Amino acid sequence: MSVPSLILREHVQRAGWPGLGGAALVVLVLAYGMFSLLPDWQSLDSLRQNSQKASEFLEKVANGTAVLPVVPQQQLDEFHRALPTQLDATSAIDRIYAMAGKEKINLARGEYSLGIDPKTQLARYQILLPVRGSYPQLRRFLHALLTELPAVVIEDVDLQRKRIADTELTGRIRMTLYLSRS
Repeated sequence: MSVPSLILREHVQRAGWPGLGGAALVVLVLAYGMFSLLPDWQSLDSLRQNSQKASEFLEKVANGTAVLPVVPQQQLDEFHRALPTQLDATSAIDRIYAMAGKEKINLARGEYSLGIDPKTQLARYQILLPVRGSYPQLRRFLHALLTELPAVVIEDVDLQRKRIADTELTGRIRMTLYLSRS
């Protein structure tokens, strides 16, 4: 064990300070390569792989074996087409009353106001309905409302019970029905 360390010491003494400085520079260059250039080489390799995948995808699109992804504007246009029109507002409200009747919920006369949403330019039918029924009935009604009419947004539900022993709740539901203007 002492022989290799003696040989190393002899080489270090023979090289002197210039040799030690050169060895330190070699170590610094290797460390620089490891810590700064290696990640860049890896990212370059990743970019090459992504470029290759993109060109393969473009070939598939050109052949007709793949479909281009949906652009956000296309999604927005599809969303607007899926909404009921302003002329269908009465049928949507009739469906709301039919769902309430199915659950045997008493809907008193509601308040309705039609407006235009300034951000989306959609017609916005705000509805405030006084309701009366049991908690399970109201919960099923709200669930059915959201499932069957996806254009409805429930904004506020306010339910109260007159006495603790009462099973019937009274309250109001404030919702907005979004309509396309076409």
